[in-house]
Amino acid sequence: MSHYRILTLNQISTQGLHRFPAARYAVGKAIDKPDAIIVRSHDMHSMVIPDSVKAIGRAGAGTNNIPVAAMSARGVPVFNAPGANANAVKELVLTALLLAARNVVPALRYVDSLDAGASDLEARVEEGKKQFAGVELPQRTLGIIGLGAIGSLVADTAIKLGMKVIGFDPEITVDAAWRLPSSVRKANSIDEVLKHADFVTLHVPLLPATRHLIDDKRLAVTKPGAVLLNFARDAIVDESAVVAALRARRLKYYLCDFPSATLKSEPNVVALPHLGASTAEAEENCAVMVVDHVREYLEHGTIASAVNFPDVDMPREAPHRVAIANANVPNMLGQISSTMAKGGLNIHTMVNKSRGEMAYTLVDVDSQVDESLVRSLAAIAGVLSVRAIPADAG
Repeated sequence: MSHYRILTLNQISTQGLHRFPAARYAVGKAIDKPDAIIVRSHDMHSMVIPDSVKAIGRAGAGTNNIPVAAMSARGVPVFNAPGANANAVKELVLTALLLAARNVVPALRYVDSLDAGASDLEARVEEGKKQFAGVELPQRTLGIIGLGAIGSLVADTAIKLGMKVIGFDPEITVDAAWRLPSSVRKANSIDEVLKHADFVTLHVPLLPATRHLIDDKRLAVTKPGAVLLNFARDAIVDESAVVAALRARRLKYYLCDFPSATLKSEPNVVALPHLGASTAEAEENCAVMVVDHVREYLEHGTIASAVNFPDVDMPREAPHRVAIANANVPNMLGQISSTMAKGGLNIHTMVNKSRGEMAYTLVDVDSQVDESLVRSLAAIAGVLSVRAIPADAG
């Protein structure tokens, strides 16, 4: 039986790690020559990633802490767990929405400022509460920018609370569109969302195109007195522009999961300490999902939820399998097929899929694949990685 070595870089849910069978997997924080790495928040950009690594699994959604481009160049898939923490984030967004609507945080600060021993404590409570009168959510408009797993859950919950929902997502997938409640009004632009929403929540990944997505120009068209919520990534908003909008009272509150020096002293900012996915359930869900993906890849070469590879699933039809990652360029399949033919291998079945500049090929063959053939395949210009996976690999 094959034996795999898994390096963990953070505390990973044991419910997830237990899905690596102990008889075939060595798992821990001091593993050398690992076949795969499981990570949560550890910054891998300054890390020397061993040549033995065949896969990286992120027990969460974002992969900004992983050098994805460098791994792609090595033919190493980077798996994540999209949607596994969606309910946890949705519930925190709902918490923030209610905190803002009812002015809960400034009200708490007011109560904390009172002298517990004062004879007029009750009178001061009654007098002070007037300044914290809030609003109710029914018939208020929630704007959602990004309608993926989290955004669609937030939309559904808001509608059940009686809110109107307007959303925008130019990259919405077919699956996400099906999940979206039919009563969500689809906007044609981010500005359209900002102009009409009383509350705006952001649910997009951090990419070059989304960095400072909410800047001074966007805030200038935001509905006066709106509340901005960011439980996606800190750099999606320009914090200096947000502070200026708060001080000018164009924004009422900014609630986020990303404390910073810029935001720390602002009275109308509520910054939580990265609580979005910090529930026992979310950590377990993320670990289980990513461990299953990494295990399937190591044992069978199949790919699901990799951020840099296409999804590829092919049932076993022959005893031996070859997995090849290559640049998405013409005539790769021809070269792979002819190299295998020269090596005396009969191709039983083959699947090839591409995603952007990356392509991935699974080939089932009837006889054992020796190391010399693996080297011949790896020598083809454009091939990034080659693995021979026998049927007993799992």
